[in-house]
Amino acid sequence: MSNKELEQLTIVIDFDSTFTKVEGLDELARIALEGNPKQAEIVGKIREITDKGMTGEYSFADSLRERVALLPANQLHVDQLIAFLKGKISESFKRNKAFIREHADRILIVSSGFKDFIVPVVADMGIAAENVHANTFTYDGEGNITGYDHTNLLSQDKGKVRLLQSLALEGEVFVIGDGYTDYELREAGLANKFFAFTENVSRKAVTEKADFVVPSLDEFLYINGLSRAQSYPKSRIKVLLLENVHPAAVALFTKEGFQVELLKGALDEDELIEKIKDVSIIGLRSKTNLTKKVLEHPNAARLMCVGAFCIGTNQIDLAECENRGIAVFNAPYSNTRSVVELSIGLMVMLTRNIFEKSTKMHAGVWDKSATNSFEIRGKKIGLVGYGNIGTQISVIAEALGMEVYFYDIVDKLALGNAKKCNSMKELLSTVDFVSLHVDGRKSNTNIIGKEEFSWMKDNVIFLNLSRGHVVEIPALVDAIKSGKVWGTAVDVFPYEPKTNDEEFINELRGLPNVILTPHIGGSTEEAQANIGEFVPSKLLQFMNNGSTYGSVNFPELQLPPLENAHRLLHIHHNVPGIMAQINQVFAQHRINILGQFLMTNPQIGYAITDVSAEYDKEVLKKLKQIEHTIKFRILYFFTDVL
Repeated sequence: MSNKELEQLTIVIDFDSTFTKVEGLDELARIALEGNPKQAEIVGKIREITDKGMTGEYSFADSLRERVALLPANQLHVDQLIAFLKGKISESFKRNKAFIREHADRILIVSSGFKDFIVPVVADMGIAAENVHANTFTYDGEGNITGYDHTNLLSQDKGKVRLLQSLALEGEVFVIGDGYTDYELREAGLANKFFAFTENVSRKAVTEKADFVVPSLDEFLYINGLSRAQSYPKSRIKVLLLENVHPAAVALFTKEGFQVELLKGALDEDELIEKIKDVSIIGLRSKTNLTKKVLEHPNAARLMCVGAFCIGTNQIDLAECENRGIAVFNAPYSNTRSVVELSIGLMVMLTRNIFEKSTKMHAGVWDKSATNSFEIRGKKIGLVGYGNIGTQISVIAEALGMEVYFYDIVDKLALGNAKKCNSMKELLSTVDFVSLHVDGRKSNTNIIGKEEFSWMKDNVIFLNLSRGHVVEIPALVDAIKSGKVWGTAVDVFPYEPKTNDEEFINELRGLPNVILTPHIGGSTEEAQANIGEFVPSKLLQFMNNGSTYGSVNFPELQLPPLENAHRLLHIHHNVPGIMAQINQVFAQHRINILGQFLMTNPQIGYAITDVSAEYDKEVLKKLKQIEHTIKFRILYFFTDVL
């Protein structure tokens, strides 16, 4: 919309549950009835009447009269309500305070609420009292509310319609609101468009009548080509979360205003291709494979970043993501402690033969015997992989009196008295316990097989809580049956069911002194909550700020906050001369650069430029046309503290 068109536009905005997150009259009742034993009952009744009036089920005049009659309030309560409502302005209205202030003369607040508390709230946003049309309370000499002005058009049925008829507005009129009375302005022909506002509440009877459903003021401004705080409405950005990730993740994305879909199970390639259409952010765990086939499909064209809600990323084609400018993040530390605790617990249970004794007890057999029951103190534990988990096990195992040995293909500093082995064979032939803690790279496939089991001491305790494909299962089965492995605990498998409804099939089932767990090493409430917060935080930093710190496939950049500028993000193949071309475009168009950042890896470059908000939009076209460009996006997010 051009400035000239905007000058001829009047924007009519509802107050309750639109400009603010709450219904003012409901909240006034709650404040006035504080300490009253019937508070919940009366407030509940008022809210019920409010909702029926908003959906058109109830005469508005009757609704208002009945609500005020239930309201034992005074001026002091109104003052308290004003202070409360100033903290309850809708988030998208707060974000776009600059737009509201700039165009306050074109904005009318039309509400069936009361000027007594509306005017002081909207005044902080730059809207003058004369642009507020609402009801007014009447008071007695002691400041108690006695009722309201019944002559006010807005106290009557079709009050908003009658008011706008009396105003005889010229030019186009757009109405933003959450109630049926807001739609009636469109129905009466007094508004050109009605925008059902759903950021705080969504009423089917209202949304099905609307020209547009807008989950935020950002969406309204975007649809109409008006200046706004967000470069792109988050309500248009789809997030797909798979494998029942923690509710904390859903809450974080929802709070930010994204469209969020949560699926409990994993998806195969074809299912994922279908589901990923128009998705910008995907979150998954270990069972869903994000392959080249999925990524190169046109349905994945909008994908910008991926979150692995786990430690491993072998289920994601990192190279293809990198090639397509898709940043990938994981949770390298969030569930570490949970895996460590389970590993230690399993070692104790195996050496004490707990499961066999527990099974006998459930069958009524009392077998109080020390036979085949040992302490772990004084035993030797061998850690294959000495990363985040391996090092923590090392420390705890030593504290429990064990001798610690480790082997890692990367040179690692030994913690405490741990001893480094120079080969897998040296490690396996030395220790009483073998515990695997390697990553999921393809080169680790079957690193423990028939030969490796032959190197181990007889009656070894064997644990795998790393990746299913690192152990050759038939070789492990043979080692158990032969007695080479006295006890084993396995948490990960070459093939795992996609959902809890699918049967688990594996050759290890039914073998003695074998503990099988369904990939729950990191499945504690604490770990999943940590992951559910950590991974979304990285994804949100990338989406909101452009930061890639913690990415497993992108050049890492920790960017400063974006303040009163446009941030231009340019992802390109790492070839010479790209930065020179970018800056040449800026120079040709006399762009004022406020800050610039560049980081590369062998495959891609990531260039970020902060520029003043006023610039020739031809610049954007030129930047996208630079050869070897992979992805380009604009980012801005203005905030104005109230």
